[in-house]
Amino acid sequence: IMDESALGNRDKRGFWRPNKKLNYGPVLVWPFKIWVFLKWLFGYPGFIFPWNAGYLAITVVAWFYLTPSIETMKTLSIDWMALVFLRNVALTIIIVSAWYFFLYMKKTQSTEFKYNKRWPQDNKSSIFMFKSQTLDSIFWTFASGVPIWTLYETLMLWLYSSGRIPWIDASMHPIWFVVLMFLTPVIHEIHFYFAHRLTHVKFLYKWVHYLHHRYTNPEPWSGIAMHPVEHMIYFAGIWIFALIPSHPMHMMFIAIRLGVAPSQGHTGFDKIVTGKESSVDIGIYNHYLHHKYFEVNYSDGIIPLDKIFGSFHDGSLEADKEMQKRLDTYNLGKKFN
Repeated sequence: IMDESALGNRDKRGFWRPNKKLNYGPVLVWPFKIWVFLKWLFGYPGFIFPWNAGYLAITVVAWFYLTPSIETMKTLSIDWMALVFLRNVALTIIIVSAWYFFLYMKKTQSTEFKYNKRWPQDNKSSIFMFKSQTLDSIFWTFASGVPIWTLYETLMLWLYSSGRIPWIDASMHPIWFVVLMFLTPVIHEIHFYFAHRLTHVKFLYKWVHYLHHRYTNPEPWSGIAMHPVEHMIYFAGIWIFALIPSHPMHMMFIAIRLGVAPSQGHTGFDKIVTGKESSVDIGIYNHYLHHKYFEVNYSDGIIPLDKIFGSFHDGSLEADKEMQKRLDTYNLGKKFN
């Protein structure tokens, strides 16, 4: 297995920190360098490959093979809505279980590149249902997360199919179709940042968002394990496409990213080890830091919203010290280490 010490350090408490500081893609920077931007946009790893390309592929398959016909969806019916629900349940089980099976059950790379060396299964705290973080996460995912995702998605499919919102024809507007597909992850990022900041308002945090933040050592099933009210806010990004001339695939792209991509964002691992000297970046350290420190890194890291609004943590010891100074200044009585 590839040695994690070549790319980072693990402290005495078992927390691993990559040597490379977090940063954003080359957007909203000056001077703007077109070739650097294009390399990030089309290169590997980059904006499209491998992860956004993967979620887009799932979207295409779901639209062409796992979604009812337009004629069927013109009329609201529990029958076809239930089929979409079952499709979303199946996608969730397949994708999240794959992350969980290889990294947490089979433990194919042990704790190499795992940010927190402890396993969530070691936590038998009574704050979790069944005294199990994983079972607690699975409950909230299927009791609330997938149903609300499906409700929003099926209502949007009905609005498209019945002509109540604009549906663009990809053959007549190919440029806009492609451009909007590229913009969909950015739209998701912007919505997620502000929705996430909203749930950190004291009242909502105390009664709603606290549930998700119990997972300080996240694993794949933690992704959309949230309070139902937070699910309503989180999946509301789907409704943005009711305001934009778009194709249902654009809406489904953001819906699938909202539904299954968080399992990637909560693996708790920095990399997938593929050999003694090779690995694939999962790209989720920024969100792990949010679960560890709570008040930092509210966005996914495509565009520098956290830098703009002063909530960015680049993962370094220096950033820890800066955050501690801020906490001390406001006498919050917390420690960032």
